[in-house]
Amino acid sequence: MKQFGLIGYPLSHSFSKGYFAEKFAKENIVDCKYDIFPLEKIEDFVELCNDKKNLIGLNVTIPYKEKIIPFLDELDETAANIGAVNTIKFSNGKEIGYNSDAYGFEMSLKPLLKSHHTQALILGTGGASKAVEYVLRKLGISFQYVSRNKK
Repeated sequence: MKQFGLIGYPLSHSFSKGYFAEKFAKENIVDCKYDIFPLEKIEDFVELCNDKKNLIGLNVTIPYKEKIIPFLDELDETAANIGAVNTIKFSNGKEIGYNSDAYGFEMSLKPLLKSHHTQALILGTGGASKAVEYVLRKLGISFQYVSRNKK
């Protein structure tokens, strides 16, 4: 059985397990399972990897999108440039980090852009905001962060 899942903490709010169970059933994917793995501390990632030998991939959410990086063997170019990971692929004994937030944000934003869209506010300073910054820089749109934290 191929194992997929979500790491973060807390995860009581997550709908991912139900979403993927429904998706696998609907698409008749019978050899895959998706679970949530609430990790109270990022160091628990090592134990998770040792315990779950069938892991194929993980999604990463708060508060670990940045903290996971030192635990990975490789980063793809986009994740390295952003400095945040939201997807991990297990391949040939290696954990490889990716960032699909940037792609999703860019594909959602591009059809809406008009010539007068030259500035943006980024709400928040977490891992996903780094992906937004990456895309805005790529598109030549100036931006400013707005956060509860003065920094």
